[in-house]
Amino acid sequence: MLKRALPVLVLVLGCVGMWFVPARPQLGGASGEPTRARVVSVDDSGLQVLGHVEYGSESLEVEILGGPKKGQRFRATNELRAQLELDKKFKPGDVAVVLLGADDQPETANLAARDHWRLGWGFALLAAFSALLVLFGGWTGAKALFSFVFSCFVIWKVVVPLALAGWSASWVSFVAVCILTGVIMYLVAGWTRKGLAAFGGAMLGVFAGLGLAHLCSRLMNANGATMPFVQTLLYSGAAELDMQDIFIGAMVLASSGAVMDLAMDIASGIEEVARHNPSLPREELFKSGMRIGRSVVGTMTTTLLLAYSGGYLTLLMVFASQGTPPADFLNTTLVSSEAVKTLVGSFALVLVAPFTALVGAILLKSCKEK
Repeated sequence: MLKRALPVLVLVLGCVGMWFVPARPQLGGASGEPTRARVVSVDDSGLQVLGHVEYGSESLEVEILGGPKKGQRFRATNELRAQLELDKKFKPGDVAVVLLGADDQPETANLAARDHWRLGWGFALLAAFSALLVLFGGWTGAKALFSFVFSCFVIWKVVVPLALAGWSASWVSFVAVCILTGVIMYLVAGWTRKGLAAFGGAMLGVFAGLGLAHLCSRLMNANGATMPFVQTLLYSGAAELDMQDIFIGAMVLASSGAVMDLAMDIASGIEEVARHNPSLPREELFKSGMRIGRSVVGTMTTTLLLAYSGGYLTLLMVFASQGTPPADFLNTTLVSSEAVKTLVGSFALVLVAPFTALVGAILLKSCKEK
């Protein structure tokens, strides 16, 4: 029992250690302590309508829900800037996040930068997901949950700070994917030949994808400017960052999950074939792995296409509503950048099949004798 729980314990200790890694100091912004407050009344007389958007000031009366000022009411201002993706409107009964200043008054100039309070339902959804995962998967589901949490910590506490510090985001992402893949493969398959085969195939595929991402992003002039909030990041004291390199790192992270899935599928299939027929030579095991890979690659590449295109559905609808020919919108920066993401991820998926089949045939030939 201790042997089974030890890897999870190490994972938990790693998460705890990363939790205490100090965050970067805040660059300016509004001062004060974020506090939950219930919106009591709303005055929209300061808002003006501009087409489908509104701009101006929304005056709120809020009641503090926690801390030493709980129950007290204050006035606050919500600024709308005619930006649908950033603006928020409140109505009586909403729970908002306000900044309680040093003078015990909420900051009135930046309530819009805070937002609605969503963490309550967010944590409830996370708890329901965790319970369902453990209920369905048992101990394996619990390990998957810990690996999920560990992945979040690695991205937030390792990848993001190092990329902000000026390290190469593409290589930082690649190393992070190596660590995450090793941890996940070990938790799922243990220290076995199947796990090593899946890890080796996945890493070869991700490395090939990294090289292709560097090449294709330069050939197609995908400079990373299409990523959300790039200008905000540049004007937040990070003007020296290489956005194209960050774009490549994002591609590596985005495709790594599908690569891991495919590598484990092929390694598991080869293990079963070798277990039931130990006399098969490595050449036949390799052919079996290739046949398994062919069966899975088609759906996995389509999965990537649907995932990426779903994120830009409204953009495609804009082109369709304007009657833009495909030859025109496929050449735009936004669509071509997404095409690079999809094709590079698909390349990595296709390549991971023969890589895993080869590594699996070499390592799993004698799995019956292990």
